[in-house]
Amino acid sequence: MPDKFSSWVTKILAVFKKEIKSEFRTRYALNSILMFSVVTLTVLSFTVGQFSLTNSVKSALLWVILFFSAMSGLAQVFIKEEERKTVSYLKLSASPNLIFLGKFFFNLILLLILEIITVPLFLILLEVRVQNWDLFLAVLFLGSLGLASATTIIAAIVSKTDLKGTLLTILSFPILLPLLFISIQGTKVAVMGAPFYSGLAEIKFLFSYIVVMLTASLLLFETVWME
Repeated sequence: MPDKFSSWVTKILAVFKKEIKSEFRTRYALNSILMFSVVTLTVLSFTVGQFSLTNSVKSALLWVILFFSAMSGLAQVFIKEEERKTVSYLKLSASPNLIFLGKFFFNLILLLILEIITVPLFLILLEVRVQNWDLFLAVLFLGSLGLASATTIIAAIVSKTDLKGTLLTILSFPILLPLLFISIQGTKVAVMGAPFYSGLAEIKFLFSYIVVMLTASLLLFETVWME
């Protein structure tokens, strides 16, 4: 069993490293999400800078930026395989679930890089003062896990269609709506300075969402991938 587990980890890391090397050559996904987020944030700061926004609105704007930024680049993890005709080679290299996990971790890293750059800019430009950093970071990380897990399986489905770019946002929004709503609520609680236990309901929901989404994705991915 330990040898089998070690083999799984090796193959997941191999897929992950392949995505990293491919992204370093083109930088398409990373440039897409960063350019979208920075441009949107800059325009937003000039547009709403003269208004006094509530914490609820600011929290919602943060997750709207993260959502649409993710939609602009995360689908490339599967679309580029279809465009380069490398799907058959990848199918021979590892089982479907290990491929999914490797690409999921790659998308998660992209999201975390996006947030490292975008979130500080957002807090500065919109003058957001986070009162409870522990809760804020917990909600941000769990929300990112949920966003990456849902986007990865939907990207696999969308890559099999002709309308790749358009369909990702359309299919993702209904599935991600509960995640976005709870993430906005948790972020608002953190910004307002409520104690950590005040956001436990949001934390539990986000954790449950991640478990359900990852489980469903692993069950469905083989069918999608082998078509």
